[in-house]
Amino acid sequence: MSNELTDRKFWANYWESKSDLAFQVPANYTFNKLLKQLLADNKIKTAIELGGFPGYYAIFLKKYFGLDTTLFDFYVHQPILKEVLTANQLHEQDVKVIEGDLFKYQPDQQYDLVLSCGLIEHFNDTKDIISRHLQFLKPGGTLFITLPNFTGVNGWVQRRYDMDNYNKHNINSMNPALLADYCEQLGLKNVEAYYYGHYSIWLENMKQQSSVTRAFLKGLWLAGKVFTKVVPIESKSLSPYIVVKGVM
Repeated sequence: MSNELTDRKFWANYWESKSDLAFQVPANYTFNKLLKQLLADNKIKTAIELGGFPGYYAIFLKKYFGLDTTLFDFYVHQPILKEVLTANQLHEQDVKVIEGDLFKYQPDQQYDLVLSCGLIEHFNDTKDIISRHLQFLKPGGTLFITLPNFTGVNGWVQRRYDMDNYNKHNINSMNPALLADYCEQLGLKNVEAYYYGHYSIWLENMKQQSSVTRAFLKGLWLAGKVFTKVVPIESKSLSPYIVVKGVM
């Protein structure tokens, strides 16, 4: 069985189908509070975002914190990247870009912060893909990984309305206890892994859904938001993300 659940053609089609990629990454971008805390607690000057095209987090860290950032991905659409950088008042030289295969590339630099957001769940061997992050990480550096949680309500939405996208994800990887165990086996310290966010649902193919389906999902989204406003919990059933952190 191949380790990869997607390929270059999938990502080329995926990104080229998007029409709203070039936007200003806001200061309150997803995971901003966690990243701000990491920067406050650690001496972080360099960061690399793995599998992160079009580089929103590399841009976020450069734009708001002045970090020396790098984007690594095995598919980089240069015209799209240039549009995204321009939308954020950045130039091509402001964010370094490495286009390569994570399973073959030998890094010539290590970083204070290695992060990926929505990468590891696209591979069958979760421990192996986490280990690929560590070759980029300095001793004492920080690992920060996020992935979607498709084991609760959002997973039901994916299975019901976009099974093709659901099948591109390794659902077994969406287990905080398992992820923490893998990180500790790989030698990381101060490991944390937990569900993050009170509630959200989404569909990559929302525009292709019927008006009835879109109305139902909007109602489901609103109901969840109201409930978690009253009962602000983070849980397997409701939280949209999983976060993993550790120190080399």
